Amino acid sequence: MEVRRTVPIALDVDSDEAALLEDTVDTFLWSAQYVVDHAFHGEYVTTSKTTLDDETYDDVREKTDGFNGGLVQAARNKAAEACKSVVARWKQGKKASKPTFTSPHVVYDHRTATFHDDYVSLATTDGRVEADYVLPDEDSDTPHSEYLFSDEYEITGAELHSQDGDWVLHIHCKKEVESDTSKQATPENGTVLGVDLGVNNLAVTSTGTFWTGNEFDHWRREYEKRRGSLQQCGTRWAHENMQSVGRKEEGRFKLMLHRIANELVAEARENECAVIAFEDLTDIRERTGASWGHKWAFDRLYEYVEYKSEEHGITVEQVDPENTSRRCSLCGFTHPDNRDSEDFECLKCGYENHADYNAAKNIGLRYLRRNQTGGDGGAPLGVRLNSGMLNVNGGYSPAEVVRDGKAVS
Repeated sequence: MEVRRTVPIALDVDSDEAALLEDTVDTFLWSAQYVVDHAFHGEYVTTSKTTLDDETYDDVREKTDGFNGGLVQAARNKAAEACKSVVARWKQGKKASKPTFTSPHVVYDHRTATFHDDYVSLATTDGRVEADYVLPDEDSDTPHSEYLFSDEYEITGAELHSQDGDWVLHIHCKKEVESDTSKQATPENGTVLGVDLGVNNLAVTSTGTFWTGNEFDHWRREYEKRRGSLQQCGTRWAHENMQSVGRKEEGRFKLMLHRIANELVAEARENECAVIAFEDLTDIRERTGASWGHKWAFDRLYEYVEYKSEEHGITVEQVDPENTSRRCSLCGFTHPDNRDSEDFECLKCGYENHADYNAAKNIGLRYLRRNQTGGDGGAPLGVRLNSGMLNVNGGYSPAEVVRDGKAVS
């Protein structure tokens, strides 16, 4: 099994090197945009990397005065992936327009970058730049020591980003780990952790753990106020500061979502869950009334949980969310009036609980029903609760309690 990590590391770059890197960024983005424009020219959108390489490589090299071949191919790959994403959304009946590349960055691989212990050599529009790493204290416990300088991880590539005049290299690392089948449950013989996402509560699990959206909403309003004040100024300084505020906002929220993802994966491990089941995120804005900011947060949280779970052999899935907020997790009766804001009360059996918690259990049950395998002799699947387990039919089994060295129900 492959585990991947990304480590951001600041670079020490002087003014001449910075000017060269800025020119490289501009040329890389121009190259990617040229390929996209070509892909969208005609009746169909071209998504094949091979076809786009055949049809654009020589043109891009000529128009950029011989831009590094490896970076031209990296720009082509970036463009092809963006085109594939657009076509995929069209197939789902969603709106999507031709991609544009504005975020200042360059994609590097081992042909265009050489990674050393304390510096990196990067290809540019005019030869190479050698930039020293700006590293934390050697004794500190950081991703640099855990991943970047670990013998267990291999560097696969990087993305160079420009932020307020500073240069940060996001280095991609990976390692191969063996699955420990003696410790890890399988989807056929394990348990499921259901997760409901929402506006008031960013995430709620079937074990009854809540991560509220209060902190997220507070900082979202604060950053909106800051951008609004700067926008009224209308100056170039204000525009630059608005961009800085946006980057700080994204950085804060990413740290918050990483923390929630770590706690969510820990919850699954503590309860010996083999699967973490989320609702399908495709139309979550329409279902929940979430803002674009919340949709961004849901996507990032799912992404972080997915790759953090991989290292522990936990599968992360999405299920059809239809009626998970209206269905009673106890008796299965479904009705719109079962839910009133955050309160859930089944009109048929009278079951009452927090609506998001009820939905989290239903999401876990939806995964069970979708993946029923029949009588294969293995232990039955179940949705993990704080107090026990739900089986595929909604039947409840209490957790075992240890008393005087003996397990009792």
